Amino acid sequence: MATRGRPRAFDRDAALERAMHVFWERGYEATTMAELTEAMGIRPPSLYAAFGSKEALFREAVELYGRTDGTVTPRALSEARTAREGIHQALRRNAVGYTEPGRPPGCMIVLAATNCTPENAGVSALLAEDRRAMESSLRERMDRGVVEGDVPDGTDTRTLASFYATVLFGLSVQAKDGASRDELLCVVEAAMAAWDTLTGAAPLPRTPPG
Repeated sequence: MATRGRPRAFDRDAALERAMHVFWERGYEATTMAELTEAMGIRPPSLYAAFGSKEALFREAVELYGRTDGTVTPRALSEARTAREGIHQALRRNAVGYTEPGRPPGCMIVLAATNCTPENAGVSALLAEDRRAMESSLRERMDRGVVEGDVPDGTDTRTLASFYATVLFGLSVQAKDGASRDELLCVVEAAMAAWDTLTGAAPLPRTPPG
């Protein structure tokens, strides 16, 4: 009995992973189809047949990132006994991941589509939504900390989450610009030194009378 069509002559999952690294390294708009096909080891017709378009391929690459490298923060938040520990571990583990040898620096969700032209607004919106979701996950862990008693009642968890999300995303930019792992870890410790003040667990410093 004859089979329909021709079997793909490439490993789709492996090709997608290689495409993910190209987008991560170069960004969505700067990545050309020639670079993608070369990295994936396929010809353009095979790419279009398997993935549909550059944008569709990118969206799959983002999903893959979320299932792999993008699990660092959710794992840190869920495994920690307290909200403070969860935020601390999320920042530390990402700082390590952002500077891992043999991988693109920083975070794909932060770096791959921060400045797209209007015709690629959907790509920018996709990653912006992912970043908002990440900030929401930080806030949810802080809110859980309020319920469980390790975050003081009355803490402005919205602002607190925004602050630590800004630190997290900033670590990615710093890594892209060449900051070392030790430099990023120093930033993490500086950010965590602000925790008690931001949660109201310690009194705010008073300005000496002038």
